[in-house]
Amino acid sequence: MKNYELVYVVRPNAEDEVKEAVLNKIQEVISANGEVEKVDTWGNKKLAYPIAKFTEGFYVLVNFKASADLPKELDRNLKINENVIRHMIVCA
Repeated sequence: MKNYELVYVVRPNAEDEVKEAVLNKIQEVISANGEVEKVDTWGNKKLAYPIAKFTEGFYVLVNFKASADLPKELDRNLKINENVIRHMIVCA
């Protein structure tokens, strides 16, 4: 199992329940084939450039261990979610 870092940005005008639902969905996907080590919520931060007409976003960092095929499934789930405006998964 490898160590990975996931950073994703949620729309800043999303409700707290929506932000929590996105995090729960990500943790479900990771827990199915790996383990979540740490979740760090950064909160609302200014974006470097506008994304989908937003100048701010709600940032969350997730550190996890998983096999090599899990990031593809996680990427697919994040692309489907309309509340996530940007995400990045890197091997740490």
